[in-house]
Amino acid sequence: MNYVSFSAPNGSATWGVAARGAVHDLGPSGKALAPSLHAAVVEGLFGRLTPADLEGAPTHAEEDVTFLPCLTEPGKIICIGVNYRTHQEESGKTGQTAPTVFTRFPDTQMGHLAPAVKPASTGKFDYEGEMALVIGKEAWHVAPEDAFDHVAGYANYNDFSVRDWQKAASQWIPGKNFPATGAFGPYLVPASDVGDVRELTLETRVNGEVRQHASVADLYFDIPTLISYVTGFTRLRPGDVIVTGTPGGVGLFWGEDGLLNAGDEVEVEVTGLGVLRNTVVDESAAEPAAQSADSLAHAG
Repeated sequence: MNYVSFSAPNGSATWGVAARGAVHDLGPSGKALAPSLHAAVVEGLFGRLTPADLEGAPTHAEEDVTFLPCLTEPGKIICIGVNYRTHQEESGKTGQTAPTVFTRFPDTQMGHLAPAVKPASTGKFDYEGEMALVIGKEAWHVAPEDAFDHVAGYANYNDFSVRDWQKAASQWIPGKNFPATGAFGPYLVPASDVGDVRELTLETRVNGEVRQHASVADLYFDIPTLISYVTGFTRLRPGDVIVTGTPGGVGLFWGEDGLLNAGDEVEVEVTGLGVLRNTVVDESAAEPAAQSADSLAHAG
């Protein structure tokens, strides 16, 4: 099943399951199985619903809803930098002995089809197609062999990056936390529906042109290693997110005109997780829409 957080046509923030072009409302404005998708993960409903659980739920056409980030307020978003060999090679950061870790704030996220806002203070706005995983149960000092037992599901992520702010100092957090730069969605898919993540392919396209293409098996630090490492220094709880890294082919190293400008459409597709699509807009043009989206993301 494809789980989704969304705003219903009446403007209420809710969640549900998308199937065959329709979204079944299981949240506050619908069947009220849980107040949010995050709560469904915490309460153990996520990944356990059956078609019978959708019966009687109000439905909306997908084109009539506003997609929100899969999880609008996760407790932690842990991002992993330069974690594909091809990206290490293009950036000159080979030979890592431990994952590069930084954080993203929940209020910087947006959903599928929402604008990606290019800040007025940058000339170097970039894409990073990635796969995110969501933790399903408390995780602390997890052994690699037990790591997958703690994964609830997977989703596409685009870690839009403000390169000049990112590279101004050794810490990357400023360049990774501008408003409306963390695209998450459209769907959160249960791990049991995904199967072996090493068999998945990640692809990023800009205006239809393939910029990144890699197998998830090419991760330098694989998912069990990441979960074990991250839970070695911080306790993860249901609904926390790890964004696993981007392959080579980011705009900064793509060549002339590789970086993003207003009007560029960026798609991130991971096998079986749908297509995450966002169009870049300048900050000056996006302020009213961004304020509206922020209100939706934090409603209820």
